[in-house]
Amino acid sequence: MDNRQLFLKNLAQTSDFPLALEFPYAEGCYLYDKNQKPFLDLISGISVSNVGHRHPKVVKAIKDQVDQYLHQMVYGEYLQSPQIQLAKALTDTLAGFKTLKRELIDNVYFTNSGTEAVEGVLKLAKRYTGKTEIVACTNAYHGSTHGALSLGEEHFKNSFRPLLPGIRKIERNNIESLSVITKDTAAVIIEPIGAECGVIETTKEFMNTLAEKCQKLGALLIFDEIQTGFGRTGKFWALEHYGFAPDILLSAKGMGGGMPIGAFMAPNSIMSVLKENPILGHITTFGGHPVSCAASLATLNVILEEIDYQKMAGFSERIKTLFLNHPLVSEVRGKGYMLAAQFENFGILKNTIDGFIEEGIITDWFLYCDNAMRISPPLILEENDILTLEKVLQKIV
Repeated sequence: MDNRQLFLKNLAQTSDFPLALEFPYAEGCYLYDKNQKPFLDLISGISVSNVGHRHPKVVKAIKDQVDQYLHQMVYGEYLQSPQIQLAKALTDTLAGFKTLKRELIDNVYFTNSGTEAVEGVLKLAKRYTGKTEIVACTNAYHGSTHGALSLGEEHFKNSFRPLLPGIRKIERNNIESLSVITKDTAAVIIEPIGAECGVIETTKEFMNTLAEKCQKLGALLIFDEIQTGFGRTGKFWALEHYGFAPDILLSAKGMGGGMPIGAFMAPNSIMSVLKENPILGHITTFGGHPVSCAASLATLNVILEEIDYQKMAGFSERIKTLFLNHPLVSEVRGKGYMLAAQFENFGILKNTIDGFIEEGIITDWFLYCDNAMRISPPLILEENDILTLEKVLQKIV
């Protein structure tokens, strides 16, 4: 049997219609099929490959770390340089932003993924506040494990009930909906830009009002920057668009340069509650794996040293214009390289996506918005890539 047959026979499937594309090689902004045909990755593996595929500095960091050691001990017991250096570098990126309690985020807890980071913060918020209620946004996706899934929409979670009780919902940018936040609320979790709802920005007015409400009622404010972090929106963190840090910050996806890693970050005053009652309040075997941390540190440094946000902003506007000039597109939303192009319906969008793939461009839609095209290319996009996109858009009508 060939790889496709083995894929369908032995690899657990989550739908009856996987793309089943095969790319034996990837580099930069491109995936290459077995005939060496290049495919522009316009979604970065769902906002993962922010510095492109196999960035040489990331690959070098991985190889160097492999030559030193792999797994040594469960999280938090040994001094492992990749973890320590990455934690310091992450907190350095947040040094100019204080939380609602006027503290700096100076502690990092590493996980294997974004959904594991969500699970960690749900526990942390309950342990710190002594409350049990969690508030999330409608049409938001935070992961598919039991706790994270509890924050999502009924379509995805109904078949897996019972899930976490005490979940309440607010509507992004609807200030009146904030009335569901009460003195019993442990935390409010929100993406600065909603991803799977089709890239909906949170207004400054709404975010400031939300922050004030959390501060007044003693609820922790959690920013889920699993997709928006690591340069995706034209700043290293999307929180920079608002001028303040949340009580707890989440990251994953783009932070690993293609390697699996996630993190939740908070001031020591919050994070330290995991040390007692009970001791080892949150543990993980592979969280903060040294190879993933080495890759993440290299990724972070590449973004800080090599990504030109002004150039990125110009390319972003050009991409918006290209799509807005397309007869099938009614709207383009988003910041930086986190964009969504709105189509009339799923059928038209699906045909367009299929046409893109035929022409050598990979894109997708959103979990909660199936009539908008996901546009989240690597941050290293160049002029020739824009021209490639333009040519394909002109062909597909």
